[in-house]
Amino acid sequence: MGRAGKIAVHLALAMLAWFAGESLATGSLSPNSIAVALLFAFCALAAEVFLQVERAPWRFLSVSDMLRLARSAAVTTALFIPALYLAHLTVPSARRAILLAMVLDFVLLAALRIGRRAFNEGNFSESLLRVRPPTNPPISRGRLLIVGTASEADAFLRSPPSGLLHRYTTVGIISPQEREIGEELRGVCVLGAFKNFDAVLSRLRESGLGPAAVLFLVQPAAITALGAERLGRLKGEGVRLLRQPAVIELSYGVSAGDLREISLQELLTRPPVRLEFEPGRILVAGRRVLITGAGGSIGSEISRQIAACGCSHLTLLDSSEAALFRISREIEEYWPGTSRADVLCDIRDEARLKEVFTAEKPDLVFHAAALKHVPLVEAHPCEGVRTNVFGALNVAEASRNIGATHMAFISTDKAVNPSSVMGATKRLAEALIRQAGGKGSNTRFSIVRFGNVLGSAGSVATVFQQQIERGGPVTVTDEAMERYFMTIPEAVQLVLRAVAMSAARSEPEPGVLTLEMGEPVKIIDLARRMIELQGLTPDTDVEIRIIGLRPGEKITEELVDVNEEQRMRAPGVIEAAPRLPPPPITPEDLAQLRSEAMAGDEFAVRDTLFGLIARIRSRIEAPTADNVTPLRRPRQP
Repeated sequence: MGRAGKIAVHLALAMLAWFAGESLATGSLSPNSIAVALLFAFCALAAEVFLQVERAPWRFLSVSDMLRLARSAAVTTALFIPALYLAHLTVPSARRAILLAMVLDFVLLAALRIGRRAFNEGNFSESLLRVRPPTNPPISRGRLLIVGTASEADAFLRSPPSGLLHRYTTVGIISPQEREIGEELRGVCVLGAFKNFDAVLSRLRESGLGPAAVLFLVQPAAITALGAERLGRLKGEGVRLLRQPAVIELSYGVSAGDLREISLQELLTRPPVRLEFEPGRILVAGRRVLITGAGGSIGSEISRQIAACGCSHLTLLDSSEAALFRISREIEEYWPGTSRADVLCDIRDEARLKEVFTAEKPDLVFHAAALKHVPLVEAHPCEGVRTNVFGALNVAEASRNIGATHMAFISTDKAVNPSSVMGATKRLAEALIRQAGGKGSNTRFSIVRFGNVLGSAGSVATVFQQQIERGGPVTVTDEAMERYFMTIPEAVQLVLRAVAMSAARSEPEPGVLTLEMGEPVKIIDLARRMIELQGLTPDTDVEIRIIGLRPGEKITEELVDVNEEQRMRAPGVIEAAPRLPPPPITPEDLAQLRSEAMAGDEFAVRDTLFGLIARIRSRIEAPTADNVTPLRRPRQP
């Protein structure tokens, strides 16, 4: 029914309310009842024009809508009283008739909407005839247990069913607040408090209502408080652990009513840092954006969020045909209207890269392409230098030459006091990017350091997951090894937030931005927790084997170096700013390193690289530490 039809029904109900009110007040209708009823309806129309209550869909009636209906009835009555006097119409028992008409006007308007909503949800007859809460949900549907406060559960139960929700019937609610136990929300009872989770689950199973899925409406910290062993036992019993989609997922075409499986990564780390998304969206909207390494774990998530922000043109650049094909298909599926170019290109090819930048003319550049696996880059230092150092320099120069507004360079915490070739190449690239930003160009450069990213290709959590699925062993290099962890969405939100913060400053960004990541996590504890989350017992069902440090690895990682100071830039965001201006990297230094890398002289590359790092860090000796396993030069025969 259109709005005009709703207004017509509203006026008809107003007239009916007056006839009923006058009849109840006097026992009969006066000769001018029709004229008075029309006047009352006219006042209702004036109230509707002013308050516009009929804009709200009847099938989604809420408490706020009920209050608006009460206000509409009151305003109608307030307009009717002087109008009745001005029209010189008389009504027997006027005060009583007017009061009853106002009440009946509200009741009729509310009743119509309540009936419409009940009919829309398909439970009209059930709501009228059911005496007690249902004890046996339909066998054909799975059973769902909700974990959340009464207000969260009510909001969820009132939302139109979609996605996975069609497959489940809710059998109960577990609330963090004990005072809510025993309450009934839309036919579903609050069965217990959060601390009684196991007892509630046992009662449901004993009564034949064991849930097939548990929906968590609480924060991730509350979920992890249940413990990895309990969550793992549930997963091992085949119970699905579900959540509602996050805000950023809604922009991927996911419905707010859809339910999502909770990933292991969401249960392994600290509560996620929530950064403001809006500044990044404003920065990207309507701009031309180029992403290098667009098919990788980080690059693909940047691509999704950039497309969701409404960029005017998106350039996806990668040297991997398969990775580029996958992200291109995904962007086409979820954001078919986005102008896009897919470019197969190696960032080490300087001439080709310049051609691409000249053709695409990006405003914003996100440089995510890199060689990042420590053991592999340690074994191939020349390739690491060519990609991570000179590839990054090529992207920076191309960005500056075509007049890009901003370039964001993605670094790693392994660049702090680097012991590996991978970390050293990233630290040298940081220095070169910062140096490029000081040459008087109009391009602004930002540097963002990540910790270990859970769920990325080759991350320790992904490796552990594969080892557990094979039955073990799970291999840990050292019992004392610990790392900082962040999720892929956190990492990408940090990039967008960093670019937005840097763009808002009048001066170039002096330091490196990173996420406030709390305390580092011991890798062996991570392994144990992942095994428990699969419903298995560490060292009984799955062996944990210590294999020793690999070349280039450190026991611990850091976020701020010895020649940097830590500053809080925004909630959840830290800046590592240099204490003194770093010494410049000269063209001669780069020419020597390039010559050695192109010649394949691995030991010369290593010596030159760490010599430059020592200079950058304002240290005389090359960076070494007791917790480093160095790669020795083999003896000459």
